[in-house]
Amino acid sequence: MLDPVTAIAGASAAFNAIKKGIQVGRDLESMGKDLARWGGAMADLDFAEKQAQKPPWYKALGGGVEAQAMEIFAAKKKAESMRKEMKDFISYLYGPSSWEEILQIEADLRKQKREHEYRRIELKQRILEWTLGIILFVVCCGGLFLLVILMRSTVG
Repeated sequence: MLDPVTAIAGASAAFNAIKKGIQVGRDLESMGKDLARWGGAMADLDFAEKQAQKPPWYKALGGGVEAQAMEIFAAKKKAESMRKEMKDFISYLYGPSSWEEILQIEADLRKQKREHEYRRIELKQRILEWTLGIILFVVCCGGLFLLVILMRSTVG
């Protein structure tokens, strides 16, 4: 699972670089790398939120889901604040159409990450879930079999 604290830290670093670039008068094209990092971090944060809403059964049993939900909530609030500030900066300096371009870049990054990175993470998680489920099933069946054998030996 992606860590929301790491995602928001990456978003903050990219946001600060973009903000500094805007203040010194750089154009959006020259800040493409920073915009891509920020958009990627926002996509990671959204993915972490979606995973936290449906935690795997083994994580739900172990607890700790509430703390992670609070981390994600705090990170989302900070991300909303950064998004609003960035929208205001970019819309004011470069016009509303530039903000639309950034939203398009962000949507493209989410799609790309979804197709590649997130699919790999989800596959890994499914393999782990199935492996743990099969192991748990085999252990339970073995325990039941052992219990039957012990009961037969004490009766007979």
